[in-house]
Amino acid sequence: MNNQDDTLRVVILSGPICAGKTTVVEHLHKRYGAYIVKTRDLIKHQLPRVKDERGALQRAGEKLDKEDGGAWVKNALARFVEARTEGSTPRGMFVVDSVRIRGQADAIREAFGTTVHHIHLTASEGVLADRYVKRGSKTQEFPDYDAVKKSSTERGVEKLAEIADIVVATDRCSASAVVVRATALLGLYSRTTAACVDVLVGGQYGSEGKGNIVGHIAPEYDLFVRVGGPNAGHKVFASPQPEAYFHLPSGSGRAPKASLLLGAGAVIYIPKLLDEIANNHIGVDRLSIDPQAMIIEEADRADEMKLLGSISSTAQGVGAASARKIMGRGGKLLTPVRLAKDAPELRPYLKEAQEILERAYLRNDRILLEGTQGTSLSVHHGPYPFVTSRDTTVAGCLADAGIATSRVRKIVLVCRTFPIRVGGPSGPMALEISYEELAARSKIPIEELKTTEKTTTTKRQRRLAEFDWEQLRRSVLLNGPTDIALTFVDYLDIKNREAFRFDQLTNETLRFIEEVERVSGQPVTLISTKFNWRNVIDRRSW
Repeated sequence: MNNQDDTLRVVILSGPICAGKTTVVEHLHKRYGAYIVKTRDLIKHQLPRVKDERGALQRAGEKLDKEDGGAWVKNALARFVEARTEGSTPRGMFVVDSVRIRGQADAIREAFGTTVHHIHLTASEGVLADRYVKRGSKTQEFPDYDAVKKSSTERGVEKLAEIADIVVATDRCSASAVVVRATALLGLYSRTTAACVDVLVGGQYGSEGKGNIVGHIAPEYDLFVRVGGPNAGHKVFASPQPEAYFHLPSGSGRAPKASLLLGAGAVIYIPKLLDEIANNHIGVDRLSIDPQAMIIEEADRADEMKLLGSISSTAQGVGAASARKIMGRGGKLLTPVRLAKDAPELRPYLKEAQEILERAYLRNDRILLEGTQGTSLSVHHGPYPFVTSRDTTVAGCLADAGIATSRVRKIVLVCRTFPIRVGGPSGPMALEISYEELAARSKIPIEELKTTEKTTTTKRQRRLAEFDWEQLRRSVLLNGPTDIALTFVDYLDIKNREAFRFDQLTNETLRFIEEVERVSGQPVTLISTKFNWRNVIDRRSW
């Protein structure tokens, strides 16, 4: 939420001095953009000559209360709200810190009705006295807490607990717990588990054309979430050069108003991420990075170079960094663990993923979680050791992003007509075929195929194989898709590049799609015909 929301909320705080009101105020201002109305400032505005002393301010407030029973706070608040909404319908959050007598609270309720939320904070006298001694304040204070209590208004402030919407004993819970309870009262947490998250994952060994599909559906979303690391690059068509995304979500360019989030399970190589941010003109107000995301060090990349000959690693350091995140919990590694919160370069982008997601749930935003690589590369479910360093299934992506399964609406499994693996000893594939064979079948020039089939990250030539029906069935079981996105249908026949409707695809392609639907048990609703602006046949009903 921010102060551009249509909802008006008036929050009034009450409680004795040092009960913890400042903590709540600062949180509501920082997280929700709340306007803060301090009665201390209102007193000084109406009585400019009053000294900035605790005793003088108490006496001045009591004088104003006697004149109109406390209505002066309501009047000042009304002027404040009107000034910040410029005569339009009042909206946003306004926090009064704080009301001291019942007359002030009643007047505000009468004026603003059901938009008012009253939070009363309290604590034992011993705790309050101890906090008072330790507090720092610009206002000249009394020498001790006993002097504070000589004011009749201060002595009676606890009576406001009787009319408050919620009473919180701040000596019985942490400051963050106080904030959670206050936020819940204000209705700023989502109270449903409405399904608003769509998940897109690869069904094979990666390079299925996920970026192409994301580019097509991107304008439908308000928030993009990505996990994984820069060992996977996703391409989205653009002119004169395609866009390649290694850390950022692939929808970044196609939906320029959508927010971007890298979850706690992301693994980040800072130089590459900063280049992406600069090249795509991503502002700090648009991108959020969870503080728990892992940082790749140069030592990680050097370590992975040693694996190139055995499993064709991309040597981006993702696996080595992920291993350190697990093994570094005791703090005794040669290369210490560094999270995003420890990187000064990332500080402007740091925001807890749960805060970003909670806000999106509350607004009923459409969210797209973009997986990287492919299901058959899952460290748990792929042909070990020829796997990547994380679980690439829907369940793994949700865990890395911090999204509950009940939030999922649609799952799109992306599969290509001829699966690929990185060149070299990258692991088994069923029924490998040559580029010559594919060129003869598809009528696509062999040099074009070889140019297309180079990895986004390492620029190595890929290996090709026939479509693996057993692999499709296994990926369906692991991911539970609602939709299949079929890519590279021009590899079945170059004529498909000129198909803009489903019925324009070749008969062989239609039969292939029919069998994909039969084996998967799910509809093929997105069909990528070529890498161009108008490159996806969309058969969805959602």
